[in-house]
Amino acid sequence: MNLSGKKIVVGISGGIAAYKCAELVRRLKDQQCEVKVVMTDSAKHFITPLTMQAVSGEPVSDSLLDPSAEAAMGHIEFAKWADLILIAPATSNIIAKMATGIADDLLTTLILATPAKVAIAPAMNQQMFAHPATQRNLKTLASDGMAIWGPGQGEQACGDIGKGRMLEPNELVEFCTSALKPSVQPLLGKVVTITAGPTREALDPVRFISNHSSGKMGYGLAEAAKKLGATVNLISGPVKINAPNGINLSHVNSAVEMRDEALRLATESDIFIGCAAVADYRAADIAEQKIKKQGDEMTLTLVKNPDIIAEVASLTRNRPYTVGFAAETQNVEQYALGKLKNKKLDMICANDVSQAGLGFNSDNNALTLFWHDEQISLPTSGKKELALTVVKAIASKLD
Repeated sequence: MNLSGKKIVVGISGGIAAYKCAELVRRLKDQQCEVKVVMTDSAKHFITPLTMQAVSGEPVSDSLLDPSAEAAMGHIEFAKWADLILIAPATSNIIAKMATGIADDLLTTLILATPAKVAIAPAMNQQMFAHPATQRNLKTLASDGMAIWGPGQGEQACGDIGKGRMLEPNELVEFCTSALKPSVQPLLGKVVTITAGPTREALDPVRFISNHSSGKMGYGLAEAAKKLGATVNLISGPVKINAPNGINLSHVNSAVEMRDEALRLATESDIFIGCAAVADYRAADIAEQKIKKQGDEMTLTLVKNPDIIAEVASLTRNRPYTVGFAAETQNVEQYALGKLKNKKLDMICANDVSQAGLGFNSDNNALTLFWHDEQISLPTSGKKELALTVVKAIASKLD
């Protein structure tokens, strides 16, 4: 591990795990990084500022309204100084404050004011950790891009056994090292185009055919590709999520609209990922007026939609590396390999959407990646984490 020259703020909130922070700071200092300590008032009931000053070699900050600091906007300078702010322990109380943007002390103010990476090491009673409010707040922080390290599982100070223990100092030092590694951007200079979400195929002015795709996987892929250095085009059907900053976003509704935009951008791209859940069929004729109810049955005539990913893969000029997705409910491997071959793709990502809690409208997914001569199974994880793994796998296959 090497943290030499890095600047880390350790923010201590009021939990019994605060006693571990002396060891945490000592281990960070052993890695030749600079450490400053910020404590909440309640943290001082568990470990003293004098102890933390002794192990850090720096004065401990604990007051937002310190006159000497305020004269030079010290809390803002503190926020700018850090490469990383680690909240350890992060109690349910401070997690709730962070999730709602409350800044009523020095530590929570620093969190809002810093451009640095922020990580939390949750520590609390197992029942408090499992409470829906805490889980909701953690989900908010994760969606805001905050790193959540832990908690661990085991015996707690109150005698309970379960999930809620703060990670050990050596584990947190390893996380700090990983978080502050120079970022590797294997897609720097590459252009990646991604389709995401469902399509809507109109029947009349008020009705349409669609599916349950939320767009989360496609948007996660876009964020991952951006993180790895790519210029990203995202072609999105109707979804209820916001695109990551710095993404070139195109909104479409129908499969035909998505196809036109995909073919326009594909020849300018190095990688094309067809993650959208495109409707296979559309109405042969779209009624100009709302279709009125007539009788007990109604017959619709549908025609086949264009196969976007197959058309991109068949390009003869400036063809991108083409990746498809196969959401299946049975015979997943068989159908995925058939699509890989028949559509002339370079790679396909397959998942079983019949499994509860995975796929459409879920925050989690599990995938198997297929190439013509290789396959990799990716276990269940959050879609953002999974997306990063997928994009790294694609990047590794480029010349």
